[in-house]
Amino acid sequence: MAESDTFKLEILDRLSDISASEWNALLPKDAGPFLRHEFLSALEDTDCVGGNTGWQVTHLVLKDGRKLLGAMPLYLKQHSYGEYVFDWSWAQAYEQQGMEYFPKALCAIPFTPVQGSRILSADNVDAGLLRQHLIEGLKTVVLQNNLSSAHVLFPYADEVKNFEKQGFMLRDSVQFHWHNQGFENFEQFLAVLTMKRRKNIRREREQVARELISFRHVPGELSTDADWEFFYLCYANTYLEHHSSPYLSEAFFKLWAKRMPENLHLIIAERSGNPIAASMLVVDPKSSKTYGRYWGAIEYVPCLHFETAYYQAIEYCIANQIQTFEGGAQGEHKMARGFLPTTIQSAHFIADPQFAKAVQHFLNREHQGIGAYVDELAEHSPLKSSKVQP
Repeated sequence: MAESDTFKLEILDRLSDISASEWNALLPKDAGPFLRHEFLSALEDTDCVGGNTGWQVTHLVLKDGRKLLGAMPLYLKQHSYGEYVFDWSWAQAYEQQGMEYFPKALCAIPFTPVQGSRILSADNVDAGLLRQHLIEGLKTVVLQNNLSSAHVLFPYADEVKNFEKQGFMLRDSVQFHWHNQGFENFEQFLAVLTMKRRKNIRREREQVARELISFRHVPGELSTDADWEFFYLCYANTYLEHHSSPYLSEAFFKLWAKRMPENLHLIIAERSGNPIAASMLVVDPKSSKTYGRYWGAIEYVPCLHFETAYYQAIEYCIANQIQTFEGGAQGEHKMARGFLPTTIQSAHFIADPQFAKAVQHFLNREHQGIGAYVDELAEHSPLKSSKVQP
């Protein structure tokens, strides 16, 4: 690849080529569960990425001799599925010009719209210099392999500046997060909402309660294979109802639960002792965050989705003094349940200069549109007063 002084950039086609301790030593304190070697390698070990999935493992690492100094989780993509930042129109326009958009380089956590570090570095190195080397290395991967582009999804804000300095274009997207204001119980949370939102939530919860449905919370450490088999049945059924195929396998969830049980929490809805729905939370006690990831049901019950995936999760956060519950990408309906919009950015490098100019014009217009969209959302805040902020 490329060399500077004693630094050497390499490509890994499987994460198991380096140890979990080496990789995890690069993670910042606020890295969260999704950047851990245990999670990323579980995706590879269960064939959710690699092979014919369209996710070719291409992790970019920076070494000094044998010592690992830095890394970027990287994939060559043959499609744009599982990303949550949509560039299908770019691909179509690119190919209309007689150029091939795929494969492209993607620095991201597969199937996971969660903000986090995308440039990992050891403690005893110059972080600025290391970021420069890795970003230059990413651009070299694109140019030397005649790729159309590189896309860095949901990096932290301080990293965004580094990408922008090296010619990456920025793109906004909106997510919806719930913030704990020191609530002692669910009623205190309802008290900060407008009367309309408060009444709506109570009505939805009462509707589920009339169905005599109870909820079983299962910490990852206490989960069984049977729990994960039922969860996967629900998860796969959600995709089936949308005429799609699940990205992840049952084997992946079981392996994830085995490797990282402390970060997982299942919520299972039951009627008369029989499970009918489930949702999964990913918990990060270090940063006091919980991520709502997946939900599904084998029986339709009105409002069961909101209760299982949102209200039970909010109660869990309150009980465990967790500050932020990230509801994931998209979904204005989350605002009616007490979530607030949050704008985060991604960074994009387009190899063809003329097409890059066209994309930049598109992003400028989109940025204005998203700004207006967020302003409009603010006018419909679920909170009593716009002065009450997280």
